Amino acid sequence: MLFDLDGTLVDSAPDLAAAANEQRAAHGLPALPFERLRPRVGSGARGMVGVAFGLAPGDPGYDALRDDFLARYERRLLRETAVFARVVPVLERLEALALPWGIVTNKALRYAEPLVQGLELHLRSAVLVGGDSTPHTKPHPAPLLEAARRLGLVARRCVYVGDDPRDIRAGRAAGMATLAAAWGYLGDGEPIADWGADAVIEEPASLLRWLELP
Repeated sequence: MLFDLDGTLVDSAPDLAAAANEQRAAHGLPALPFERLRPRVGSGARGMVGVAFGLAPGDPGYDALRDDFLARYERRLLRETAVFARVVPVLERLEALALPWGIVTNKALRYAEPLVQGLELHLRSAVLVGGDSTPHTKPHPAPLLEAARRLGLVARRCVYVGDDPRDIRAGRAAGMATLAAAWGYLGDGEPIADWGADAVIEEPASLLRWLELP
């Protein structure tokens, strides 16, 4: 069982949104409502700079704002971030059944590793693949295939759970079963029902039922 990190396994939106609003304040701009920032969290710094300043990669000033945002986020990485409460019993059940689980995220290991360690997930997760662990990021299948390799499993024996269309595309390209996490950030693009996942999971507990686990 493999999970995306932000928006699937952990709720990092409060810290990412706070870093974006802190950055806006430094530029004399008012704070944006959390509800406007949350859907873009899954796109990381690109999404946060995009919604906070209306800039995209390649635009003048984007790189400086991205670097400043990441520095601000790194300073508050774990202030409010936590494992989704409803995910906790799912992980406990997987562990009780001796089913290994891991994390595959587009977040660079510079941020993913201290976050996972701070939440003590490194003591439980069988693998962590970050956005810079392979030459490609999701939706390319390489990170998921690397996770399967480290677990000693063929991809078709794995299930990937994520809250972004890129997660589902990556999982499908890797030959894994895919589950779309409706409790996540979801973005502001195509509806979750159109992502092409094997199933849309409304609540984390439904994951166990989908797997037909007791």
